[in-house]
Amino acid sequence: MDYQAVMDAIYTRGWVIVDDFLTATEVDALRACLPDEWQPAGIGREAQHQGNRDIRRDQIHWLEPSLGAPVADYLARMESLRLAANRMLMLGLFDYEAHFARYRSGDFYATHRDAFAGRSNRRLTSVFYLNNDWQPEAGGMLRMYDNDEQLLMDVSPKGGRLVLFLSEEFPHEVLPANRERFSIAGWFRVNGNGVGRVDPPR
Repeated sequence: MDYQAVMDAIYTRGWVIVDDFLTATEVDALRACLPDEWQPAGIGREAQHQGNRDIRRDQIHWLEPSLGAPVADYLARMESLRLAANRMLMLGLFDYEAHFARYRSGDFYATHRDAFAGRSNRRLTSVFYLNNDWQPEAGGMLRMYDNDEQLLMDVSPKGGRLVLFLSEEFPHEVLPANRERFSIAGWFRVNGNGVGRVDPPR
């Protein structure tokens, strides 16, 4: 991957799409690591975390290297990306957290921002897609808006595609899918430390 081109795009417009970030073989290897057990996704963090099927209906499973070598390799690539972002953009990214996301037919995620009010330690969002032969009629697009909440673009969740964007700047949603849809959603974080508090790495 051309890190300089990626960071230039993030610097100038706040987002970038990288097709063929991984090969088809590497995507298939990641799909083979998909878990058997999933948990319903929620909204909010920690004590404020709650389920709300009016807002999101996907299921998730947090990534850990123990899920398999392909997952460990993916996390290593994200670490290289974190270091490049810090070196070229001086973002001060401290850690990376990510989960598999599963959308069944009809599932969606309503418009939201990834940075939480009062705790905006998520600075850069990553979405990587694991879907083979995705056609437009399958739905499930990532719909992104600009900071004025005007439609920016729809992104097809085709396998091998990586989307990066500044977490605080772009409201977005996942439109209902008409077939099962898999991705890896992740966030590069800064240390959201306050008085008597330091964020632990995930």
